[in-house]
Amino acid sequence: MSAHAREDGGGSGAAALPAGMRVFERGWLSSNNILFTAGGETALIDSGYVSHAPQTLALVDAGLRAAGKTGLDLLVNTHLHSDHCGGNAALQARHACRTLIPANELAKVRAWDEDALSYRATGQDCPRFAADGGYAPGDTLELGGMRWQALAAPGHDPHALMLYNADERILISGDALWRDGFGVIFPELEGESGFDEVLATLDLIAGLPVRLVIPGHGSPFVGVEDALERAYARHAYLAGDPLRNAWHALKVLVKFRLLDRREMSWTELESWAGGAQLLGTMRRRYFKEPLPLLLERVVQGLEKAGAARCRDGMLMDAG
Repeated sequence: MSAHAREDGGGSGAAALPAGMRVFERGWLSSNNILFTAGGETALIDSGYVSHAPQTLALVDAGLRAAGKTGLDLLVNTHLHSDHCGGNAALQARHACRTLIPANELAKVRAWDEDALSYRATGQDCPRFAADGGYAPGDTLELGGMRWQALAAPGHDPHALMLYNADERILISGDALWRDGFGVIFPELEGESGFDEVLATLDLIAGLPVRLVIPGHGSPFVGVEDALERAYARHAYLAGDPLRNAWHALKVLVKFRLLDRREMSWTELESWAGGAQLLGTMRRRYFKEPLPLLLERVVQGLEKAGAARCRDGMLMDAG
C-alpha cells in the first residue's frame, strides 16, 4: 500500500475505536495517522512522509469535515523519524496547528539541526517544521476528550514515546510494537545501546492491560500477547548477532529510498548511499567492503525477496 491509505485499519480493531477517533492506515513511506475530533480540540498523531503530504492533508481534511470541524488544533509526534513527521510542515501551513514533540528533541528542532536529527544520516527528506512544546514520559495529554499517558519507548528511537489510555485500554505504540515486530533498532547501528531498551519497552507494554494496539505501521490489532511473543522472539534473534540488525536496517533504508523514488539508476543509488552518513557508519562498523559491492548484495537480497527488480541498468521498486 505504498501510496494508499485505508481508514481505521479494518477488522475488530476499527470496531473497538471510541467515537471521534479515526485511524488512517498508511503505506510504507508513511506512518499511520490518528485523528481525534471529539472533546475540546481536534488533534492528530503523526503526519507521514513528505512525499505523501498531499494525501495526509486530504485525509485529515476529509476527517475533519465528516466530524463537522473546520480545522486541526493540535499535532503530536510519537517520535521524529521522517515517516512520522514529514507532513508536519504541510499541516502547520494548512491549519496553523500547535505541535508537540518529544521534549528531548525540542532544541534540535528549534535549531533545525539535521546532524542531530536523523534525516541527513538516513538520506531521507523532512521539510523544516516548528515545535510549540514538548511532552515527556509521565505527562498526560487530553486527546479526543480522553486522557492519554505518555510512556517512554526507547530502542527504535531513544526519544520515542507511546500514548496509553487506561479507560479504553488502548495503546498507541508508534514503532515500539507492531503486529509482527517493531522498528529498526537504530541506536545499535552507531554503537549505542538499543537492544536492552527494546527489551525494557516490550516489558513495559507487557505490564499494561491493553485491549487494542494502534501501531505506527499496519492495522490496529487486538491480541497484544501474541504480538509481544513475536516481538520478544524478534528481539532475541537480532540481539543474538548485531550484524543481523545492521543487515536488516540496510535493506530497510534502501527499500525506503526505492519506495520514494520508484526507480533509480545505479549511479543515483550510489550517490544517495554515499551521502547518507548512517550507511557509511554501518559499512565501516559491520561490513567493511566497498560501497558498490555492498549495495549490489543489498539489491540482490531485495530482488530475492521480491521487493526490487533490475532492468536495463535501472533499479525499480517492486512488491
